[in-house]
Amino acid sequence: MKKDIHPQDYRLVVFSDDSVGFAFLTKSTATSTEVIKWEDGNEYPLVKIQLSSASHPFFTGEERIIDTEGRVDRFKARAAKAAERKQALTNKAKKTTAVKTKKETDKK
Repeated sequence: MKKDIHPQDYRLVVFSDDSVGFAFLTKSTATSTEVIKWEDGNEYPLVKIQLSSASHPFFTGEERIIDTEGRVDRFKARAAKAAERKQALTNKAKKTTAVKTKKETDKK
């Protein structure tokens, strides 16, 4: 194994999943500017996370959408915009075909 490639600055850090009020204390190299007073009375760096075993559907058995960054809304907006564009192109193609057919019938 290569030497000096693994971090050496492990320390106790609290990871907190605010969506369900779950927190746990573990060793990590994660950095944070926030601190929290833990159950043992000591203060530890606080890292906020969006998913944990307490909120992830795989572990909870619940099916729910956890969308803190608006991904679902952006996807729905993109899908609606694509449908509108498809309809507009279809209408344009119908108009073009109608005009072309009219010109051909006028020539005869």
